Amino acid sequence: MDKTVLVYISKDDSYLMLFRNKKKNDINEGKWVGIGGHIEKEESKEEAAYREVKEETGLTLLNLDYRGDVIFQNEDYEEIMYLFVSTEFEGELIECDEGELSFIKISELDKINLWEGDKYFLDLIKRNEKNFYLKLIYKGDKLVSHERIR
Repeated sequence: MDKTVLVYISKDDSYLMLFRNKKKNDINEGKWVGIGGHIEKEESKEEAAYREVKEETGLTLLNLDYRGDVIFQNEDYEEIMYLFVSTEFEGELIECDEGELSFIKISELDKINLWEGDKYFLDLIKRNEKNFYLKLIYKGDKLVSHERIR
């Protein structure tokens, strides 16, 4: 099972989002996602979150708040994603080689092209829920099932 991290960097009632439009053969192409990626061997989920944010945005996080786990499954893939929120950072945004970075108002997130399942965990994050465990099952890019386990 792949292990990944996803960080929502908060500023002025907005989250820093990445519009994936630069990478070839990108499963996320055309979608807005949080900042993150794969956890490397012998790296903690926290270390991966700090590293991925620095690599993709140029920002250095000053805090990191773990929120919960999300399991993604489809016909031939399974991933566990560890979700974080950060409210303090320093540095200047850089150009990301995976897409365009933009702060999007939290109230406007339902108007952009997100993965359908992301709406469920974004709602939990908005409500400041912690230690949740959510399972999302896809067939292709269509969400066919979602279940909150805790």
